[in-house]
Amino acid sequence: MTGFIFTTTRSVICQPSASHELAQHVVSLGIQRPFVVTDGGVLKTGIMGPALASLTSASLDFAVFSDVVADPPEAVVVHAVEQARAHQCDGIIGFGGGSAMDTAKLVALLVRGEQSLAEVYGVGNATCSRLPLIQIPTTAGTGSEVTPIAIVTTGETTKMGVVAPQLLPDLAILDATLTTGLPAAVTAATGIDAMVHAIEAYTSKLKKNPYSDMLAREALRLLSRNIETAVHQGDNVEARSNMLLGAMLAGQAFANAPVAAVHALAYPLGGIYHIPHGLSNSLVLPHVMRFNLASASDAYAELAPIVLPQGRSLGANPAETLIDYLVELSKNVLLPQRLRDLDIPENAIGQLASDAMLQTRLLMNNPRDVSEDDARIIYQSAW
Repeated sequence: MTGFIFTTTRSVICQPSASHELAQHVVSLGIQRPFVVTDGGVLKTGIMGPALASLTSASLDFAVFSDVVADPPEAVVVHAVEQARAHQCDGIIGFGGGSAMDTAKLVALLVRGEQSLAEVYGVGNATCSRLPLIQIPTTAGTGSEVTPIAIVTTGETTKMGVVAPQLLPDLAILDATLTTGLPAAVTAATGIDAMVHAIEAYTSKLKKNPYSDMLAREALRLLSRNIETAVHQGDNVEARSNMLLGAMLAGQAFANAPVAAVHALAYPLGGIYHIPHGLSNSLVLPHVMRFNLASASDAYAELAPIVLPQGRSLGANPAETLIDYLVELSKNVLLPQRLRDLDIPENAIGQLASDAMLQTRLLMNNPRDVSEDDARIIYQSAW
């Protein structure tokens, strides 16, 4: 075994309705003027009501920023930072999906003005301290509540990441009741996204370690056994709780053993065609896995009995059986199967492959080297 470093969020609370007691956790971190970062869709659902009511009952002077959008552009992050400063906040609460939580991380990091957004892009470039930070996910997918990563849209089709240990929050609150109203399509896409996190962490070339492996395996057990119930019986709190926990465990895994080519090839689909991140991952997952078989078949074979339903035959080649089952699972949760299903033209494959090559931070983790020609063939298979 080679040496490794494992880091994660300081504290986690996993309990239905835990967000209703938000104020006591805010106060325990010494926060008196919290700044809540969310998006308009989450705010309109009313699911934040009990949490905000607890802040009011505790006489905390809070402000809500709800202008976050999917794949948040730099302008939204900068605006959120400006609003947080105007509120003179002393702590940040991220409440929503990955975009809201990523924005909250950056607000907590930048609000003191020690560095600009441009200065913190990349790995380890953030040297400033952050305000106290609480993350409350409303989807079971990104694992952002336990990752030191925030992704920002920097142009028409480009994204950049901030990777820094300061982005890990002080507390993550997993409240499954916040996810029971998620549409089936969102539940499916985010659930597959979480499974991708675990699969890629388990095969990550550079930083795979016993901790990340353990977390990835348990994440896949929880996610694979609960995703169909969560999609088709959205009010099932037990299934929702297991999905939320599984997504967090997968987040802890890939925060330490980073994701790879599935994500690298998914990003251009989001950047150019605005395909939701989880769905982008789902579309390329089996095709990247088949490409990786030459280098990762043993690892995939180890995951197969965890993911496949009990009693399902592993067949002569468990790695290939796993890939076939993941395709079947994607169909069972009613996700689109081909790039053409989303009106992506075949003549876009060259541009997609070229853009994927820019994701060097991700491609370096893949168990098999990926060339631009390889990426083109993978996209063609997915088309």
